[in-house]
Amino acid sequence: MTIQSVFDDSFRVYGKVFSGFDVSGLVEAMLKTEAPGDAVVYYPSVEELEKLPVAETVKNSFFGELDMQIGYCNGTNNKLDAVEYHRCSEFGVAVSDLILLLGKQQDVEISEDGGTFTYDSARVEAFLVPKGTVYEMYATTLHYAPCGVDGQPFRNVVILPKGTNEELTKEKGGQPEDKLLFARNKWLIAHTDAAIAGAYNGIKGENIGV
Repeated sequence: MTIQSVFDDSFRVYGKVFSGFDVSGLVEAMLKTEAPGDAVVYYPSVEELEKLPVAETVKNSFFGELDMQIGYCNGTNNKLDAVEYHRCSEFGVAVSDLILLLGKQQDVEISEDGGTFTYDSARVEAFLVPKGTVYEMYATTLHYAPCGVDGQPFRNVVILPKGTNEELTKEKGGQPEDKLLFARNKWLIAHTDAAIAGAYNGIKGENIGV
């Protein structure tokens, strides 16, 4: 598939890139984190990262003083596997070159009775995020774990409102969309090939790879 750049105009429907934002301390700390060669790891909130001086600027500038968390998603991946969305933007810092596989929540097809949710993987677009890039993905942007470049492990900072992606603590409600709720502030549609336990399988078509 064609790999575009987050600096292309085509990325503007999914998010935006921030320039002149000093994240050198965050990048330095991230270089000490694990990046497996055969798996992907994700930690929603990492105290060492949240104690860095840049965290206060992130909280005030990106979240308007709302509580937020800084974590990371690192490892080796080359498949779509699933798409997720939140009720808020997600901010990232690429500590290595990485590729984002993105879609639009508006393209999720919902049956008339609200019983099924499907997403066609043919709609996915790929974007290269160069090392050192600070970027935002809007709330309506479907995404999941990044992919590495040339089979190399990736490192990616993930910044979200406090509590996002943590384990659910209450029973799901009666809204049709609730069947997609996979974690706090995380709605997920998976591909059957990924065999994600407890996930709603609604991606049709190929499990896209890069």
